[in-house]
Parts: sequence; structure tokens; C-alpha cells
Amino acid sequence: MRTRWIVLVLVAVFCGALGGSLLAPQPAGAVSKEMIELQQTVSQILQAQQDLRSTVDGNNAAIRTLVQQSLDSVNRLSGQMNAVQKSVQEVQANTGSRIDTMTQQTQGLSDNLQDVQARVGKLSQQLTDMQNLLQSIDAKVSGGSTTGTLVAAPGGNSGEVAPPSSSAAPNRAPISADTLYQNGLRDLTSGKYDLARQEFSDYIQNFPANDLAGNAEFYLGEIAYAQNDYKTAITSYDTVLANYPKSFKLAASLLKKASAEIELGMKASGIRDLREVEQRFPGSDEARRAQAKLRDVGASPAARPATR
Repeated sequence: MRTRWIVLVLVAVFCGALGGSLLAPQPAGAVSKEMIELQQTVSQILQAQQDLRSTVDGNNAAIRTLVQQSLDSVNRLSGQMNAVQKSVQEVQANTGSRIDTMTQQTQGLSDNLQDVQARVGKLSQQLTDMQNLLQSIDAKVSGGSTTGTLVAAPGGNSGEVAPPSSSAAPNRAPISADTLYQNGLRDLTSGKYDLARQEFSDYIQNFPANDLAGNAEFYLGEIAYAQNDYKTAITSYDTVLANYPKSFKLAASLLKKASAEIELGMKASGIRDLREVEQRFPGSDEARRAQAKLRDVGASPAARPATR
């Protein structure tokens, strides 16, 4: 723009000089010299304008190249960000799946630990009964009273106690309670639900007073829950809550009952039972899982009792 103004000014000067030379006659040599100088000046200006235009065009091309490179860099960065975001989402999904798997494994280990504790308690009681029986036998032997018959030993020694004879051997169950229970657990964890259901049902039928009968009923509910038979699952969980008040599975039964109710669309009942888990079993793993479940369904946790 500035060059254009310079050209116009020079043209005006040239015209003015030309007009003046026409109005005021000058020597021919002086006019010719001035014309040559003006032509040279105009040529220089035109060349400078051309050089400036070339420079501007070159700068514009360089700027366009830089802009294109910047756009390419932004596109590459955007692609990398999308790949990173996808990787993060995949990691989050895998992490959630692993957490669910670990939770199930932890629950299984907790169940097995409770079962072992129950069996250890039972064995401890049996050992105590055995010790009492031995003490009773020792007392009777020391007092001259025996439960068997005094007979002569093969070597001629007397005083050994022969066990009382029995005309008929006592009836024995075809399978022990512990074996039947362990078989049910093994088949449950391996996905053989029909076989596990039969074994736990047999356990409850044949050993209803055993400490693990409540656990067996709970696992019947777990089998039904795994097969999406939520109504049957709720029935088993209710049986544990009603008939086995000392069972290790009380908290788990109430928690799973609430989950089954939510699956059936009984959201109000499920929320009520989740809050009851928090209130009845504070600080337990089931209470923490109940709190997480309440958040998932958009419900508030159970109201805490006021402190005085």
C-alpha cells in the first residue's frame, strides 16, 4: 500500500515536471536527462515493489506451512489423546472386573474360614467330651468298676478289660456331615449347581442341628441367585434369618436378600434391607458393601443413632 502511494506521488511529480517543461520551454538536453532519471526512479520503485511482493508471498507461504504443520501436530496430539483415553477406559474396565473377581474370591475365602472355624469349634467340643469320657473311665477303673468283663489275657495275666460285646453294629450314615458339606462347596465353586443343590439339601435334611446347616441353606440361596431365580433365593435367605440366628451367614443373607429384591424391582424393600445391614452389622464387610449398593441405587445410607 505504501509503495503504491509512492508510485502515485512520483507519477504526479513526473506529470508536473512534464507539464512545467511544456509550459516553460527548456533545453532539449535537460528535458531528456530528467526523463531518463524519472524513468530510472520509476523502474527502481517498480522493482522494489516486485521484490516486496515476492518477499510477502514468501512469508505467506512460510506462514501457511507453519500453520499446516501446527494443524498436523494438533491432529496427531488429538489422536494420541484419544488413544490414551481409550487405554484409560480399558484399564478402568479391567480394574473393575478384577475388583469384582477379587471380591468374590475374598467372599469365598471368608466363607471357608468361617466354615473352618465352625469345624474347629466342633472338634474342640468333641475333644472335650472325649477327655471327660476318659476321665470318667479312669475314675471307674480306679474305683474297681469296669464297663467290660474281666477276662484272662492270653499270657495268663488277668485284670484286662474286654470291651462289651454287641450283637449288632450301630447304624452309620453312608457319608459324614463334613464330607457332604465339603462336596457341596466343591461343586458350588466349580459351577455344578444342580449337584451342589442336592448335596446341601441332603445336608439340611440329615443334619439339621449341625452348626453348618445355616450355611448350607445360605448356599442354596446363592445357587438360586446365580441362576437368576431371585424369588427362590429370597426364600432361602429368609430361612437363614429366621431359623439360624447364630449362623455366620446372617449379614450375608440379609445383604443378598436386598440385592435379590432390587433385581426383582422391589427397590423400596431392597433399600430397607440394605439399611438394616448397616444398622445390625456396623463395621462389617457386608455393611460396607451395603453402603456401596445404596450409593449405586441413589439412596442415602441408614441414619446413624444420635450420640448423647
